[in-house]
This record gives sequence, structure tokens and C-alpha cells, in this order.
Amino acid sequence: VDGQNIQDVKQASLRAAIGIVPQDTVLFNDTIYYNIAYARPHATQNQLEEAARLAHIHDFIIHLPKGYQTIVGERGLKLSGGERQRVAIARAVLKDPHILIFDEATSALDSRTEQEILSALKNVSQNRTTITIAHRLSTVIDAHEIIVLENGRIAECGNHSELLQKNGAYGAMWDRQQRAAEAMQKLLETEEESLALP
Repeated sequence: VDGQNIQDVKQASLRAAIGIVPQDTVLFNDTIYYNIAYARPHATQNQLEEAARLAHIHDFIIHLPKGYQTIVGERGLKLSGGERQRVAIARAVLKDPHILIFDEATSALDSRTEQEILSALKNVSQNRTTITIAHRLSTVIDAHEIIVLENGRIAECGNHSELLQKNGAYGAMWDRQQRAAEAMQKLLETEEESLALP
């Protein structure tokens, strides 16, 4: 990592350099504040709130009756999947690590919220290594390098444009996801039109 053999560094030092946002976020049965601050217990209130803003959860939190002192319940069950993921993103941002790993970190979010968070994560990811594991290709189109895995092996490598030109596995997945998104958009437009009828 950064030119160093990980066998020569302490495990705590290596872990301190990595921030992970997993697909299934586990939260403690404590306050939202505690769950975000867990990454950096001595962070200031302002630093914690800035991390929550970058994760697009601050506004949601301050409108709760107890705000940051709201108890999230066992494993965060009082929050939706998207809210739990945004708390996990805020936790990773607060840690301020050199390496960020997002494992399907936006999978529980709607498309609009996902785009807002991806935009914020671009800013957060500046000057640090970011690894994103995703099935939804819209989350990786700006990556410097995309590695496509099939059956546990590397099938293709390149950026978004290069992989589309190859017309291989990535291109086929992209086409399927684009068609599905277009079909969903048409369905929503049809529903809106039918609701507008007298």
C-alpha cells in the first residue's frame, strides 16, 4: 500500500488507512451521533455534521425529534436501508482514510439520492484511492479503471468508453441496464398520465 509491503506495517496502521462502506451496514443500538462518530471518536461536532452533509443525511437527522441523539435501534432497524447506508458513508467520510472501499454502498438508494451521493463521493475521493464494487454500472462510469469479473476471473479492463467500444460483457450489461431504466421511465410516465385523467 503506497509502496509499502503490508507485511512490514502494523495491522492497526493498515486498518486506519482504510474506510469501508459495506452493502449491509451494521449499526450499534445507540444514537446516530455515536454511530457516525465511531469512526473517529474525538472528532468535533462540526466535523461530524460536515461528514453527514457529504453523505446527504444531515437534513434528515436534524428534522428528527431528537436529531443526532436519536436511537437507531438494534442493527439500525429504525432507519431505512438507504438511511443506514448514508450513516455508514458519513462514518467513512469522518474517518478521512487514504483508501475508501465502497461495496455496493448505494444499492439501497433511489436513483436521485444515489446520484447526489455519488457527486459528493467524487469530492470526498479526491487525492485518495477509491475502490467501488458495484453491479449498477452507473456508479462506476467515472472510474479511471473498471475491472469486469466473470466466474471469479478478470474478463475485461478499461475505462467506461473503452469497455463500451470492446462490445463485450461490460457493454452487454450496460445495454441491459439502460433498457431497464428506459422501460421504468416509460412506465412512470404512463402512470403519471393515467393519474392525470379525469
